[in-house]
Amino acid sequence: MDNDLAYANADFIPDAMAYPPRWAKSAEAFRLRQGPRARLAIAYGPGPRQKLDLFLPKTAPEGLVMFVHGGYWRQFHRSDWSHMAAGALQRGQAVAVPSYTLAPEARISDITRQISAALRLAARQVDGPIVLAGHSAGGHLVARMNCTDVPLPDPLVARIRRIVPISPVGDLRPLLKTRMNEDLRLDEAEAEAESPTLNKSRRKIETLVWVGAEERPAFLDQAKWLDEAWDEATRQVAPGRHHFDVIEDLEDPDSALMKAMLPKSA
Repeated sequence: MDNDLAYANADFIPDAMAYPPRWAKSAEAFRLRQGPRARLAIAYGPGPRQKLDLFLPKTAPEGLVMFVHGGYWRQFHRSDWSHMAAGALQRGQAVAVPSYTLAPEARISDITRQISAALRLAARQVDGPIVLAGHSAGGHLVARMNCTDVPLPDPLVARIRRIVPISPVGDLRPLLKTRMNEDLRLDEAEAEAESPTLNKSRRKIETLVWVGAEERPAFLDQAKWLDEAWDEATRQVAPGRHHFDVIEDLEDPDSALMKAMLPKSA
């Protein structure tokens, strides 16, 4: 199959273009409800998009969740995804939602380093165990935090209990043959180096690969490949979910996704 078609999600989701404005509207309403418990635009680097929003629960945080958004490394902003913090907040977690410099201004390797910096900053704001979650390209980015070539201090790594890549792209090589690579500017070397599925030097952090049953075959394959490549990974296929609605369970503290992300032992 043509790779542009294989990785085209919106073309196969009914009313797909209604999702982004709905996400943005829900995110704005969520931020307003948080009031002073929303600490917005905390800089973790020098770039205008190198900022994160930190949402605090009503009581002292039991730990930290960081959610990294998707958009093929080329789209969206942290302000589109604030409401994805709702479920974790209700489970007593603080939630950090970073933005990052988008392609083509940044290469994927640059974005990986930015997420590492965002994680270091977020971890200084909140004590306790850490869970990393990300969707699509964000799933790739949080999976990269398990790879030892990404700089993270040992005390921070020791706090990371779980990584949850949701519908991730773990092997970037298929993207070399897509039109989006005009923006991503991947070459063979970077595609291999930035593919967590191919990485043999890892931190062995427990990883839960989550994917919707109704996703494109390419994303079901990507989830399977990452699961099979990592001994520390397990995979869960969410029934009835496609690439856009698979993350909606992050809003529900009692969803199967949230219970798997934040079990009582976390």
